[in-house]
Parts: sequence; structure tokens; C-alpha cells
Amino acid sequence: MTRKLRAVIPAILCVALAASACSKKEETPTFTGDKTEEPSYQANLDFVTPAAYSNIQGLNLEPGTYISIIGKDENSSYWKEVKKGVEQAVKDLNKTLGYSGEDKIKATFNAPDGEDIDEQVNILDEELARYPDALGIASIDEDACKVQFDAAAENGIPVIALDSGNTYQGIQCTVKTNNTEAAKTAAYQLCNGIEDAGEVLLLASDSNSEAAKERLAGFQEEIKSGHPNVQIVDTIYCDQMDDLKKEIAEQKNAAKKAEEPEITADDLSDEDVILYYMEQHPNLKGMFGTNVTAVQLGLSALKEAEKTDDIVLTGFDAGEAQIEALKNGEIEGLAVQNPFGIGYASVVAAARSILQTGNEALVDTGYVWVTNENMEDASIKNMLYK
Repeated sequence: MTRKLRAVIPAILCVALAASACSKKEETPTFTGDKTEEPSYQANLDFVTPAAYSNIQGLNLEPGTYISIIGKDENSSYWKEVKKGVEQAVKDLNKTLGYSGEDKIKATFNAPDGEDIDEQVNILDEELARYPDALGIASIDEDACKVQFDAAAENGIPVIALDSGNTYQGIQCTVKTNNTEAAKTAAYQLCNGIEDAGEVLLLASDSNSEAAKERLAGFQEEIKSGHPNVQIVDTIYCDQMDDLKKEIAEQKNAAKKAEEPEITADDLSDEDVILYYMEQHPNLKGMFGTNVTAVQLGLSALKEAEKTDDIVLTGFDAGEAQIEALKNGEIEGLAVQNPFGIGYASVVAAARSILQTGNEALVDTGYVWVTNENMEDASIKNMLYK
């Protein structure tokens, strides 16, 4: 049943009831035609499929239910938006169910300071010790936390995944973007920007998460299947920067003149690593970043090398800096996810797991392709965040 139809039926019923109640007074009810105003975040929820995960109807949770959601990075604009989605879903639940005070459904959002797997595991241990009714986690490492998930299962705590999946077999539902399709879009648009020929450098947020792996695979698949004159020359993983700096320092020292000072890994920044790879590939035409951190790193390097007009940059996500770069033409385009929708739908999935009403294996929260030409469109602006 569509949302418009759902809105019309209650209105018709209200008119019928009003007419029945007033018939003895021979009064005629007046229908004003007013519609219930949709919340400002409804556009984000409209991207979520199946639609059952875009609303909290029918989730009759017990008073005091506790849901724990664990993200990847408490500081990024993306994860702050996920947190907003979590908080809004819980607010909507409490309002709908009429809960207040100690009866309120509670949900916490916790994340490490940066994508630190050890800190995320510590947070997971702490949350499990609080015995939540359900837990959601965006795994930094898709193969991590088996011991913790086993403990959750033993204590009857259902686990759902968000943003990135986990290889653990007991995950009840995964709420995320279709990373493969979004990355294919980014690859296609990048190839269009470099006239379908040239060398491309990939910047991966990490080497362990499912999301990063899916995005790299989607990008590579698009290049391989439809762009024979485009060559991926290297992939840089942001979680391997320390090792790369050591390698680069050794290579620079081996090539330096005797009178020149030694270079250490500590002398090199993350941007220096990108610049070094750019020097190794002087014919580079494009870059692709798998998340906002990777995109920003690539952008910083391009600015330092004064190559923003020569090398096309595409990637994922749009914080304030990326939106400004789109306006300035420094970024070709971005596959912008729906973090608010991810947060909201994750609470719905967690609630469904508590109620044992059944969950879809995969919930797609959607994405939009954003450029400086369409970023002011109403349908696009709703998906941008700071």
C-alpha cells in the first residue's frame, strides 16, 4: 500500500466517524483537505528498500527496551549523520508508543575515535556487558569479533550489521548501500571525465572492511567490462600508510645524493604518500576514493601538486569539505550514501530482531550521484550533510 493511500484511508475513516457522531445534531462535517505534513527527513527514508524499514509502525517494543548501535568513527560527518538517524528512529518509536520517563526505549550510538578496530572491539565488549536487547555494528574488519558474536548469541542478544557486513553467520540483517553498483557508477563517471582513456589510482579507506572491498571490486569490474583503454595502476590502502611511508623513505634514501639528509617515515605525511605515487605515474588521469577520508586525502594531494584541473577525482560520500570541492569543480562527482537512512533502518532492523518478526537479509538504503550541476536539486540536497 503506498504512503498516499495509507494517508487517505485514515482521513476517510475520520470523516465517517465524525458524520456518525454528529448525525443526531443534523450537522454536516467539514473536510478541510489538510494533509499531515511529512517530516523533513522523509526524503531520506524514501530511499530505503524494503519500505518496511523506512518506518516504525507495528514495532511494539516493551518499555525500557535497550538497543546498542556501534559505528566506525565518532568524528566523521558521515557517522554523525548515522547517529542522527538512530536518534530519530528511537524518538519516533517513543512518540508512537507513548513511552516516557523510565519506560522510554533507549538507543546508544558509540564509535571509536577514528577507524580503530581495537577500540571498536573494546566498545563492543562494554556494550555486551550491558546486555542490550539487540545490537548493531558497522564492522571495521569483516572477519573480526566472532568471539563476541558467539557470546551475544549465548545470551540471546540478536546482532544486525550496518554500513559494512560481517562474515559471521549469525548476523540477522545487514543495512547498507549497494556498494558495488555505486562504485560502478563512480567508475563510469570517472571514465567519462577522462574521455575513456588513461591511468587511474585507487585510494581505499582500508583493507579489511566489506564496504571497501565491495567498492574496489565494483570499480574494477566496471573498468574491466567496459573501458579497455583505462588502466588501474595502483591501489593505496589508508590503513597501511605507516608501512608505505617506511618503504618510500627507503626508496628515497637509496636514490638520494650523499650530501642530502636521510628521510624517515616520520618525515612523510599521508599526502606525501599520494604525491609519491603520482610521481611514479606521471600520466595519471584519475583517482577514486572509497570513502570521505580517502577522497579528502586525494583532494589534498591534488591541491598540493596543483593538479585538480588535470586529474579527475571521484569517490564516495560528501561532507562539508567535499561539497565545497564539488562547487569549485575540484571533484568530478560523488556517490553519496544515505547515512541518516542507515541509522534509522538499523533501529528498525534491531527492533524487528527483538520482536522476532523476521528480517530481510539485506536492506538497501540507496545512494545518489552528485555533481556541481545537480547538487542544488531538491532531491539531491536532502541527501547532503555536513
